[in-house]
Amino acid sequence: MDCQVSNAAVLEILSETDIKQELLTLLSGEKEKAICFPKLTGRCRVGDRVVLNTTAVSLSLGSGGYHFVMAIINNRKLDILQNEGHIMKLRYTPLQGRVLSVEEPDSPYHQLLAQVDDIAGLPVIVGTLHSMLAPVCLGFNYAAPDKKLVYLMSDGAALPLALSRQVEMLTKLEMLKDTITFNHAFGGNFEAVNVYSALLTAKHVCRADAAVILMGPGIVGTNTRWGTTALEQGVFLNAIHTLKGTAIGLPRISFADPRQRHLGISHHSLTVFNRITEHPCSIPLPMDLKEKHEINSQLSLLENHLIKWINTNEYRYILTDTEIELKSMGRTPNEDLYFFDTAFASGLFAGWHCVQSTPLE
Repeated sequence: MDCQVSNAAVLEILSETDIKQELLTLLSGEKEKAICFPKLTGRCRVGDRVVLNTTAVSLSLGSGGYHFVMAIINNRKLDILQNEGHIMKLRYTPLQGRVLSVEEPDSPYHQLLAQVDDIAGLPVIVGTLHSMLAPVCLGFNYAAPDKKLVYLMSDGAALPLALSRQVEMLTKLEMLKDTITFNHAFGGNFEAVNVYSALLTAKHVCRADAAVILMGPGIVGTNTRWGTTALEQGVFLNAIHTLKGTAIGLPRISFADPRQRHLGISHHSLTVFNRITEHPCSIPLPMDLKEKHEINSQLSLLENHLIKWINTNEYRYILTDTEIELKSMGRTPNEDLYFFDTAFASGLFAGWHCVQSTPLE
């Protein structure tokens, strides 16, 4: 693995929270922005010398295109990750650190998670791109404003939850009540070893009324059918069925993406629903899509699932009136309506499921 590393100096702290700092650094004579996760490396101060991972910027990546602080090389004591727990994340790497996982014996939830064995019908939305999270939350909170939605972040893309500005805003607005990071993703209100224990935590520890599973910012793709982290969606939908939950599949749909493989229902979604999922799941779709011939020709590949047509027309103002910035691949709802509308429909469906009132066709 080729990792590009450079030394830099911290010139300014542009913004910071408990879990993330945005820095202005001096790197090879140029002023460059960088991100620091204090729980991994310690908190940066102006004047610190730091080691930056510059790989993503050199490759001109999108959502992962930042310099990241790997280490602070000043001679001072630093507080790293957590001071409790025995479960390692980023295992066997120079940045490995311990977390207190919900399942481990030192956790106050250990006994509970050793006993529970299913999620008792919990509705769980599973999508792929992180940009689906905000429209899902908007739909759910409109349909079920008094119910609790919990976000489970996988390690299919960014590992630190702190990288997500959407999560920061949605939590501030109380649209997300709890967060769980599992596998090697970290930084949620709760840490879990895998998707099964994360789901059990959502139901029995967080006492969620519904949950949504999505990877963090970024996604890995290779322009091949099987070489993408988007396919984790199928594995998670199967896990929901195993734990006796209500699986809700959120397809990636676009009519603005210039790539033919993502026109209508993305080939990633078709592979998930046609080749990976082992049991039927509900797939909410905006009713307007019935008029799209591209969608109609693809629906035969979803015939094993339950298509739930939802009239989203009367609710679309919610997507345009929100203070949350909605963007995916640089496009807004005005530029790629059905990407956001489909995610919004999934949130509505899950919310209506919670209040036992689903206005469907």
